[in-house]
Amino acid sequence: MALIRTGTTSRPDVLPSAFHTLRATPDNVHWGYFDASIAPALTIKSGDLIYAEALTHHAGDAPHLMMDDALHALWNAIPEHDRNPGVHIMTGPIYVAGAQPGDMLEVRYLNMRPRCRYGSNLAANWGYLYKEMGEKERVTIYELDAAANHASALYAYDFKGKYLTPGTITDCPVCDRESALAGVRIPARPHLGTAGVAPAVNGRVSTIPPGRHGGNIDNWRIGAGATMYYPVQVPGALFSIGDPHVSQGDGEMSGTAIESSLNVTLQIILRKDFSFPVPLLETAESWIVHGFDPQLDQALRNAALDTMLLLEEHVGLSRNDAYSLMSVAADVGITQVVDATLGAHVRIPRGIFPALGQ
Repeated sequence: MALIRTGTTSRPDVLPSAFHTLRATPDNVHWGYFDASIAPALTIKSGDLIYAEALTHHAGDAPHLMMDDALHALWNAIPEHDRNPGVHIMTGPIYVAGAQPGDMLEVRYLNMRPRCRYGSNLAANWGYLYKEMGEKERVTIYELDAAANHASALYAYDFKGKYLTPGTITDCPVCDRESALAGVRIPARPHLGTAGVAPAVNGRVSTIPPGRHGGNIDNWRIGAGATMYYPVQVPGALFSIGDPHVSQGDGEMSGTAIESSLNVTLQIILRKDFSFPVPLLETAESWIVHGFDPQLDQALRNAALDTMLLLEEHVGLSRNDAYSLMSVAADVGITQVVDATLGAHVRIPRGIFPALGQ
């Protein structure tokens, strides 16, 4: 296996042969699922650039602020009974010519820009402290300041009911709106909560749980400047993006991030020179290995074992050296605690390997 390249400054350019635009129209999205049998929305060659729209299914939390004509049309075109078994609006799939099971997709996320100036955080029934918060669902609407690169709370209201149907219009004109988080500024870090390839199974696969295909990883570091490596499961890979966020903390405690639609520019490169069992994230500073399981302890154990694999097979360390290095230099994190499949990650700083370059 070839060593994973160590960042944009040392990675050779792959010149695109084409630039594609992928709008989030009813014909180009699939709501709530991955599916290896659906027709591609776009076919590309390795190295091509794509400008793609990623829509949040929480736009209905403030439709007067977060839904434009195109979003209203999509809501009307896709009936509620066809938004399953997951919740996220996925743009795609993108068919990558030549991709076969066992290959890797190297997805370079180049730019992520908010579609509007507002986002929503729902303290949901799947949130980590839902019972402790009196089983109440509360919406907080945030306003984005692109120039200052931060978000601040605009208002909040209690949703009367349970958010159960993807795309629910929770906005309540007669609800009492309260001020929230006065004077607090949240750093904006736009990223994709959900992205990945089609799993090699028959029928629809929910977008909610993360796994080998990617899915709802909810790592806020998957933003502009980051590169994700996804193990290809089916011919063509069938890659899709969705669940855009403006900001989120590790854990995603209330059940959601600041959910807001994004316009994403990315480059997809087909890699046949190495393999890895799970989605792998590369940033300017780190490699980040993800682990998933219904039990958080096992999710972390999975991430640790795959980090050891990374250090052995792609850096060339012995197993003993890799284990020591993980203890003295790796940072362990909880990616999210609000899905049935929980996420953990291990971060290895790239700068400790001077021989690999920066």
